[in-house]
Amino acid sequence: MDETKESQTSHLRPAPAPSRQLREHAFHTLPAYSGPYSVGCMEIELPVREPRIFSRIKRDNIPALRLDTVLFSIYYPCDVSSYASNGKTPSKPTWLPRPRARTCKGYAKFLSIPRLPVTAYIAGTTMFTKLPALRNAKLAGGPPHEQNPPLQEDSQATLGGDSGQNPVFPVILFSHGLGGSRMCCSAVCGEMASNGFVVVALEHRDGSGARSYVNVPPSQNLADCRVLDNTKSENSYLVDYIFPKDNPLDTSPNNERGPDTELRTAQIEMRLAEIEEAYAVLELINKGQGELVLKNNLRKEGNIGSSSKGLDNIDWSDWLGRLHLNQVTVMGHSFGGATTVQMTREGGRFPWVGQGIALDAWGPAIPKLGDSCQKPTTKPLLAIGSEAFMHWPENFDGIAELCKNAADAGGKCWMMTIKGSTHLSQTDFAILYPNWMSWFAKTMIHPRRAVAITINSSLEFLKMVLPEEQTVGNSWIDEHFLDTEVFSPENGILDEYRPDEKWMAARLKIPHEFRLRLMNWLRRVSEPPDAPRDASGKPLVGLITRRLGDEVWMHLSPRKGNVEDGIEPSEELSRRESSTGSKT
Repeated sequence: MDETKESQTSHLRPAPAPSRQLREHAFHTLPAYSGPYSVGCMEIELPVREPRIFSRIKRDNIPALRLDTVLFSIYYPCDVSSYASNGKTPSKPTWLPRPRARTCKGYAKFLSIPRLPVTAYIAGTTMFTKLPALRNAKLAGGPPHEQNPPLQEDSQATLGGDSGQNPVFPVILFSHGLGGSRMCCSAVCGEMASNGFVVVALEHRDGSGARSYVNVPPSQNLADCRVLDNTKSENSYLVDYIFPKDNPLDTSPNNERGPDTELRTAQIEMRLAEIEEAYAVLELINKGQGELVLKNNLRKEGNIGSSSKGLDNIDWSDWLGRLHLNQVTVMGHSFGGATTVQMTREGGRFPWVGQGIALDAWGPAIPKLGDSCQKPTTKPLLAIGSEAFMHWPENFDGIAELCKNAADAGGKCWMMTIKGSTHLSQTDFAILYPNWMSWFAKTMIHPRRAVAITINSSLEFLKMVLPEEQTVGNSWIDEHFLDTEVFSPENGILDEYRPDEKWMAARLKIPHEFRLRLMNWLRRVSEPPDAPRDASGKPLVGLITRRLGDEVWMHLSPRKGNVEDGIEPSEELSRRESSTGSKT
């Protein structure tokens, strides 16, 4: 094995993943996570501390943005022995949120296409898709091992040794994009959890998701301002995607009117409130008040959208003092990226936020610096964009200006683009529907490679900016993406794949596409020199596969001497490794 390939496999072995049932093999599946921890998952919906309405926006004379409960999934490092010890069969969360058929109808409504074919196709292909995670598993009680035995239903294996002291895990709060849900970026959230983070994936009920169900707390009565879900009961209501009035395509680059500022700003404000509520729940759990969370949890058997498992079998004492609730990372995709940027700006409101990671952020939705009291962020920020969005001038220039303002204000900021990627490349949709992404969005990078670059860049960033007591070791593949040289303006960015104006931001253009696809089909397996690989060493070959070291464009990185103590990023990594004794 050459030096490049060896460097890609010089990390801890992936932790055991739950075995797949036969019916899972017949449908679309999500790959196992590559980190050294197995991943657990729990689902929580709790009443908010102060139910309220955001903005004057109404639909059918009913307030459109109302906050009653907060819903989120928690992905976390887990101990697989918890199932073996109690003799129960491992349970895995489903990817498609319940109720599945009605969720599919929500996607059809969001996409403005006929409901029946969409419902039949999505439900038919992902009905049995499950996350490679264990529901309500025990929180990991030690560091990951280099050797992890495979997980079987009767396994007695224990992940994480008896170190005598339970680890305290850093926290990430994740915000999804338009049309998304708490599950749509499970690959990114689960990968971060498998590398030692507790990741809280919000499901926003601000009218930005395709469809979400709100369970009304027992102490509240349905008021006239609620939209009832008559298909279930009067104890719940649904929230569908809100189309801006007279400007339904406000997300389109070709829309001269731009985004609906009133709606999008109100939605961001409600999103921030939801994240505050989720953080308050984490504080309860970290203080040993998990039983209070269990008692008030609305995602339990009998309530709409709930699993029969609820929060069964969780030992809340395991969670006492196990979360780093300072220097929390906020992370989000698309509209969630805009949410992330706004959170890093409001330091007074969110003193516990340490840094942000924006994935292909929707720039026009971010409040401008000239609006009200907006200020540039001074917190570390990593912006990872897609090539499709890079060719959208308004979005690219907006994010670049935001990052430059942050750097000028003293913040450490990186802005980069993953070559050959499109807007959904950092979501589960690219992994579950790779052929659709290749043919219609013209995505050229292997979908799992796009996620791997996102994860590895994020871990590299967090290793530099997190306090040392929260820094993860080198259990991941460090490819030094953030050390990529900033491209020279005179060289420019290749416009070979720039789409026509009609498809701006939605897809890429592939010259001689038919010939390229035919050659790839004739070769069947094309493994260029220095092809990227997954954790097991399998090559990740896309429609166009670039060699290692040539997969990203770096647009902005901290100036020399602008990283902590004047240390360059690569030197900072070396310093952290020597101080923590982590392996390479």
